[in-house]
Amino acid sequence: MLEELRDIICQYVEVKPEQVTEDARFIEDLGFNSYDFMSMVGEIEEQFDIEVEEREVVNVKTVGDAIEYIKSLQ
Repeated sequence: MLEELRDIICQYVEVKPEQVTEDARFIEDLGFNSYDFMSMVGEIEEQFDIEVEEREVVNVKTVGDAIEYIKSLQ
């Protein structure tokens, strides 16, 4: 799942794929702004066939958090 997320993340921010680790924080480390983050969430919903709760997404700070959240919805 990390590889799939890495591909999606690299479409939204200019980072090297190796910078996208489970510990990487979306805003502080990867440079996401709120608009790009929410756009990426929409793509993740399509890619993984899930529905993300907006009030839950504020708890997703790192790539690892995103992986755990996606797994919890599958």
